[in-house]
Amino acid sequence: MSPSAAARNTSEARARLLGTATKIFYAEGIHSVGIDRITAEAQVTRATLYRHFSGKEDLVLAYLDQADRGIRGQVAAALGSTPAADGQVRAVARSIVDGIRSPGFRGCAFLNAVAEYPDPDHPVHRAVLAHRQWFLDTVTELLTRAGEGHAPAEAAGRHFVMLRDGAMAAGCLFDPELVSETFLHGVEGVLRDVSEKSSA
Repeated sequence: MSPSAAARNTSEARARLLGTATKIFYAEGIHSVGIDRITAEAQVTRATLYRHFSGKEDLVLAYLDQADRGIRGQVAAALGSTPAADGQVRAVARSIVDGIRSPGFRGCAFLNAVAEYPDPDHPVHRAVLAHRQWFLDTVTELLTRAGEGHAPAEAAGRHFVMLRDGAMAAGCLFDPELVSETFLHGVEGVLRDVSEKSSA
């Protein structure tokens, strides 16, 4: 086998493992899923898994890293859809709603993971907090710009994130259309609030 073919097979095996773990972790939870289940469904050996990941925790962190990169890409696409800050806030909100309305939606991968890893010193818990801090910083900056920088938007950013958390939790429990409508209505309220503060 040539070096390029070996590298391709290695990357394919890793992608299969991560893809399989992502599907199962998101649908069924993390602690309930063992390594044997993941290797069987990915059709690789345990030795192959350990060539790519030091253990299950490393695989969980790779799963969350992939989810983080996916959400960052989603937000970047929303920001690129319009130059206006208030329009960007709405675009981010619509991207969240698109997820809630999608088939197989099971809530926020990060909130689900942190419920299983409550220890604040655990690497999985820290990865969740890092992602959430990035998201809070991003929406706070957007809301500051939407208010034309006339008033601090830290409270508005926290409000947006709490609305999002509630929508993500409720979206897999109740009618996703109703949850989405309620969330978007709440985001409009946040935007009105920062607009009123900027004109005060």
